[in-house]
Amino acid sequence: MAELGPPNSAQEAAAAPAAGGGRTKDEVALELMRFIAVTTGYGKSTQPSAGFSAKPSAASPEQQAEALLELYSKCRQAIHKPV
Repeated sequence: MAELGPPNSAQEAAAAPAAGGGRTKDEVALELMRFIAVTTGYGKSTQPSAGFSAKPSAASPEQQAEALLELYSKCRQAIHKPV
């Protein structure tokens, strides 16, 4: 069963990749970025769809990539921020 309290230094040390399949903070940040991008459509150009949608934008592939890299950077900062 997982603990709900704040992590201690032993738990942070265990966050390093291990033979048991541990994940690094960068991997967690990448998963967070993927989750946000998929659920919100972040970084994608708006395509016609049914229902409500955000303001249409004609983003080039370079702009989309830049937006995703910026989101990843923000996720890394959030994950690496001391609690």
